[in-house]
Amino acid sequence: MAKGHRSQVKRQRNEDMKDRRPKAKLSYARVSVTKACYVLDAIRGKDVETAIAILTYNPRYASGIILKLLNSAIANAENNNGMSRESLYVEECFANKGPTMKRIRPRAQGRAYRIEKRMSHITIVLNEQ
Repeated sequence: MAKGHRSQVKRQRNEDMKDRRPKAKLSYARVSVTKACYVLDAIRGKDVETAIAILTYNPRYASGIILKLLNSAIANAENNNGMSRESLYVEECFANKGPTMKRIRPRAQGRAYRIEKRMSHITIVLNEQ
């Protein structure tokens, strides 16, 4: 049986199970999950220099947002984990559904259509090769 109070045991177990890979997360990005995933699929598994080049010349709106997020993840890896930039690659990147803003669009004969402005939570996880 483990020594210590239940909260100490849980804290130690959570510390042991913690993911040590550098990552960055952007919550409430004003881009839909589908549109973000087109860009994320292009950089998944690539080294960071190639991923930056892809994002720089990609014409989609989401690529600018994801480029900033990737640079943040690289900075986290260098400063917090002491990893070198040359050996990093994009191990995981995904977008989860966020809340939806609902707006009203006036239509003919007094009707109203709903406009849904979708948000997403984007996460990039790096690792060393």
